[in-house]
Amino acid sequence: MKKRRNHTINPTLEKLIEYVYVLIGSGIVAVSFNVFLLPNRVASGGVSGISTILDATLGWEPAYVQWAFNIPLFIAGVVLLGRQYGYKTLAGTIFLPFVVFLTNDVKPWTLDPLLGSLFGGIGVGLGLGIVFRGNASTGGTDLAAQIIHKYTGLSLGTCVALIDGLIVLSAAIVFDIERGLYALIGLYVTSKTIDLVQVGIGRSKMAMVITNQQDEVREAILNKIDRGVTKLSAYGGYTDQERPIIMCVVDQTEFTKLKQLVQSIDPSAFVIVMDASEVLGEGFKRA
Repeated sequence: MKKRRNHTINPTLEKLIEYVYVLIGSGIVAVSFNVFLLPNRVASGGVSGISTILDATLGWEPAYVQWAFNIPLFIAGVVLLGRQYGYKTLAGTIFLPFVVFLTNDVKPWTLDPLLGSLFGGIGVGLGLGIVFRGNASTGGTDLAAQIIHKYTGLSLGTCVALIDGLIVLSAAIVFDIERGLYALIGLYVTSKTIDLVQVGIGRSKMAMVITNQQDEVREAILNKIDRGVTKLSAYGGYTDQERPIIMCVVDQTEFTKLKQLVQSIDPSAFVIVMDASEVLGEGFKRA
């Protein structure tokens, strides 16, 4: 198994890094909102979507609208949910609209609504993913969804979908159906980008090997690929005889070598391969 150094981070420095994540992420969300979403009237959910609709209908400054929603929702979350969201979430709640206010005169980077929804979704997803990496959030409708979840019994995912769905529906009514569809595109791209930032683009493979040459395969993986293995107890469905399974997780670049090793030792081996989107532990990513 690959060895790695055990790095320890000073708690104060770690907390400072998390605040940096929150501020950078909030800034990216705010700029993406101003240069992609707002000028193209793409209200892809959240408080930013509400501020887009109110800016178009009433001419209200988006930053003020976001503060007007975010701060009371943060207070309500603390009071009604009875838990501390922490200063990092409060920082994101205040800082994001502040950057929206500072960058409200920046010229749009595109006036094509499709490009605006795609790249706005990517920018917002990137920013939120970075904020989540800092163990915080930007508040807003996420807190509203948690409050509804607590007092209605609806699942949290359903509550988030209901709120964002109502905002997108409002955009379709206020603007037109086409803008509502663009908002759905932006919302989808945002969710996928958040996943990408959280999980990363690196993909590992988990292989489960059933073979009569268990010891040879195990030794080859340990010594030639330098990866750990785990033996799982299993029984053949037809013979009802014990057939242990060798489980191993390897990097994408090591997968071909693993296949070749197993085939050279036992050409009749049964191999099951699955994607492992995130692997934490020795030899892989640090938690």
